[in-house]
Amino acid sequence: MNILITGANRGLGLALAAEACKRGHHVLAGVRSPGSSAGGLQELITAFPGQVTIVPLDVTDENSVRYAFEQVGSRIQSLDAVINSAAILLGRDQKLEQLDMEQVEQSFQTNLYGPIVVLKHFLPLLRKGERPCVINISSEAGSFAGAYGGDYSYALSKSALNMFSAQIRKELAPSGIIVHALHPGWIRTDMGGDQAPGDATVSAAGILDLAERKTEADALFIDHTGVPMKM
Repeated sequence: MNILITGANRGLGLALAAEACKRGHHVLAGVRSPGSSAGGLQELITAFPGQVTIVPLDVTDENSVRYAFEQVGSRIQSLDAVINSAAILLGRDQKLEQLDMEQVEQSFQTNLYGPIVVLKHFLPLLRKGERPCVINISSEAGSFAGAYGGDYSYALSKSALNMFSAQIRKELAPSGIIVHALHPGWIRTDMGGDQAPGDATVSAAGILDLAERKTEADALFIDHTGVPMKM
């Protein structure tokens, strides 16, 4: 499989890239800038020769995404999966009265507009894939049913991402492309923190099972094992 993973240089994105490589897939590792690909991705390149292609891809810059598509399209004929993992978490402790609206805009730019523009440009390659899928990494924070009056920037952007996922799920279903918004769990990453109970490698394995369709899930909003989540 050819798998595009955004935010592939750290956290869940890096865990996904590592798991995909272990399974023999070709990873198109989207990173904001080539300099941010040091460390983990370089280790993968060494360990899995020919399986990792670093793709400079800033999801907040449509020109960057367009150029990334042109570069990828010159190398491969099709994509089998797009996993939108790039995300930011800002203003975690801000109450409504202190909410930094610039951070709200930045959150939407990355967490919502990013996946939108990635799919806008990469959809032609995805349509040519074998049993293709889109997995938008969301969060239980974006659930209406679980709204808890905090993390405004993050929660609102993830809730909107769920709606976008629902829209493209309807649009792309006739062409055989499956779409999920996925809660990866509270996992130990830079974003999740050291106190998180979940392991990013376990979550990544579950997500790859879904991408490979080893795990079948009917619902739009699911966790990393394919179990439906409340919207």
